[in-house]
Amino acid sequence: MSTTTTPTAEPEQLEPQPATASRGRRLLHRLVRPATAALAGVLLYLSFPPRPLWWLAVPAFALFGWCLRGRPWKAGFGLGYLFGLGFLLPLLVWTGVEVGPGPWLALAAIEAIGVAAAGAGIAVVSRLPGWPVWGAAMWIASEAARARVPFGGFPWGKLAFGQADGVFLPLAALGGTPVLGFAVVLCGFGLYECVRQALRLRATGVVRKGAAAAALATLLAPVAAAFAATPLVSDAAEHGTATVAVIQGNVPRLGLDFNEQRRAVLDYHVKETLRLADRVKARKAAKPDFVLWPENSSDVDPYTDAQAYTDIDRAAKAIGAPISVGAVVERPDGRLFNEQVLWDPKTGPGATYDKRQIQPFGEYIPLRGLIKQFGPGYVSMVRQDFSRGTEPGVFDMAGTKVGIATCYEAAFDWAVRDTVTHGAQILSVPSNNATFDRSEMTYQQLAMSRVRAVEHSRTVTVPVTSGVSAVIMPDGEVVQKTRMFTPDSLVAKVPLRSSETPATRLGTAPEWTLVALAAAGLGWAVSRTVRARRAPETDAASPVRAEVS
Repeated sequence: MSTTTTPTAEPEQLEPQPATASRGRRLLHRLVRPATAALAGVLLYLSFPPRPLWWLAVPAFALFGWCLRGRPWKAGFGLGYLFGLGFLLPLLVWTGVEVGPGPWLALAAIEAIGVAAAGAGIAVVSRLPGWPVWGAAMWIASEAARARVPFGGFPWGKLAFGQADGVFLPLAALGGTPVLGFAVVLCGFGLYECVRQALRLRATGVVRKGAAAAALATLLAPVAAAFAATPLVSDAAEHGTATVAVIQGNVPRLGLDFNEQRRAVLDYHVKETLRLADRVKARKAAKPDFVLWPENSSDVDPYTDAQAYTDIDRAAKAIGAPISVGAVVERPDGRLFNEQVLWDPKTGPGATYDKRQIQPFGEYIPLRGLIKQFGPGYVSMVRQDFSRGTEPGVFDMAGTKVGIATCYEAAFDWAVRDTVTHGAQILSVPSNNATFDRSEMTYQQLAMSRVRAVEHSRTVTVPVTSGVSAVIMPDGEVVQKTRMFTPDSLVAKVPLRSSETPATRLGTAPEWTLVALAAAGLGWAVSRTVRARRAPETDAASPVRAEVS
């Protein structure tokens, strides 16, 4: 007897299983927050100069708040790191102009760790009542840490430095860069909370009045405080005026080796000063009371090079006014200083100011032996480390007290503040940005000086070798500026002021207050979490609670 078998039909092609589609949706859902965090960081970068889009910082932090609220600290750390990279990678691209992408990528990657720590902290406190306040304080705490470590800190990218054109700027006079930055973050988190409460109302028809009022307060209070602080901003002269000249000699672009270029840069600044002297004699420009040259305007040491001494002296005598000269000076003991020299037309070189906050990897190499193992080329670019100055720089120039904060120092709160507390009536930020070409660096630094002008209610002059040089009024307005890589001079009558703003008088107190607030919020959030974890154990151990449950 034979048996027959029915051939088995080929299985039909089935539609994708729901489980596969579900996995795809879950993956997409997981990527939404990381992508949003990175894009929010880019949005924050776009709020910085040279773009006058300061207001973009508010929605950037609103999106960042959405990413972090209710998340565990590890997720907050990762999202914060992505936010930091989105912000710092494009912001700091100028650091690789001269030395290639390696240092730029390393710097952004390291600095983003501080932003990641802020993200972790904000995520932890985001479950607290009034979390935008705690979260904004956490951001300022992270900025305070980044401004101090490692290697003396790197405050470039402080949120306040992107607000030179914004409505929050008067708050710089109230509490300095920490209060200004706190207000922006608080407003951003407040915006997110307002949107969240509005969506809840739309979805459920119910909203807690207290939560809604708190959200609205965190959105509006920073703006109201900024308007209330407006009377602190003034450009009125308190002790008359002074006529100041800012010299931008420019630098050679091609065809010169290092030693020849140093000589050429000095020659250019001498030439531009002599040209201004001719204009003054022809009554085409006002005679300045004093003249300000940039950092590195004489990398040839005028104390040891007779020709450099003669050239600078000739320029001072021609203009008939004292000049603050940026020089590289080697002391008899071999120490090297980035120095400003007060050069009198009658008596020659006198008072000096040695730069105190010198730039790691630019003016000295930290961990030189270790760095040499990884990049000997970077070490060879700084053959000898600069030494640090110890005293604040305030020059008496024709009766005007001029405070000096050299280039990189403008990013550090203390380096600018103590010139004012030592009597400076105006400020000067001599800089050399020639090695950064036409990047955004010079505009970022100019914005810092505008914030400093309002913070301390002082005129700020910015003499730069290759531009942009500027004269900034105490209210932050740029009244004169040069073009980049163009020899030029600026002559302006500026107000002399001696009164101190609350920010100047308070010093670091607002910053440490916000750091303490962040620490208190973190402690409260952690204690709440610990109590919540212990509660089930207590419930299980209690017969009464067990019976009731």
